[in-house]
Amino acid sequence: MAPVGPAVGAVLVGPLGDRRIPDGTVGDGAIGGRTGSVGAVLRVLVLNSGHEPLTVITGRRAVVLLMAGKAECVVEREDQTVIRSPSTVGVVPSVVRLHRYVPLPPPSTGPVTRLGILRRDGRRCAYCGASGETVDHVVPRSRGGSHSWENCVACCLRCNRRKADRLLAELGWTLPFVPGPPGRRVRSGWIGQERDPAWEPWLAPVA
Repeated sequence: MAPVGPAVGAVLVGPLGDRRIPDGTVGDGAIGGRTGSVGAVLRVLVLNSGHEPLTVITGRRAVVLLMAGKAECVVEREDQTVIRSPSTVGVVPSVVRLHRYVPLPPPSTGPVTRLGILRRDGRRCAYCGASGETVDHVVPRSRGGSHSWENCVACCLRCNRRKADRLLAELGWTLPFVPGPPGRRVRSGWIGQERDPAWEPWLAPVA
C-alpha cells in the first residue's frame, strides 16, 4: 500500500445544491467557472479507496467530489488555489482518495517496447536514478536473458555502457524494484506531461 499523505481538514465552505447527473455522481456544474478557468486547467490525482492511482481529473471536478462527500483530500496543493462560485469556495487539492472502491478489469499485458519500459519506470535509470534514455536487459540476452517486462528496465547511457553484458552480481548492483508488466496508468498514458511531484509516492514503478 502506498504511503498516505497528511489528511486535510475541512477545505470547503458553503452549501452544496443537490445537482446530480444520471449516474448518481455530482457533476462539474455544481461549481461555477468558465471553460479554461483555473479549475479546468489544474489536474488532481484520484486514488481508489485502497490508495491505488485511478485517474487524473480537473481541479473543479475534484472539489465537487470533496463537496459531495465522495472523496477525501490526501495531499493539499501548495499554492492553495481556490475555486469560487456565488455560494461556495473550494480549495483545489493535489491528491484525493475515493471513499468507495471502483473495481477495474485487470489490464492486458501489451508487447514489450522501449517506450513502454521508459514510461513504466518514469524515464529514470533503474541503477542510478538519472534520466533514462535507453533500455537495458537485467540479464543480458547474450547470457540467456529474455526480452520481457520482467527483464527490461530503463537505463541511462552511462550505466548501460558500464554494465555492458555483465550481471548485476558481478558489478555489485541491485535493483530498487522488481520489474514487471506496467500498471494500467502507464499503458493508458493518462499521466502524460501533467505529472505533479506530489503524486510521486503513488506513481512509483509497480512490482
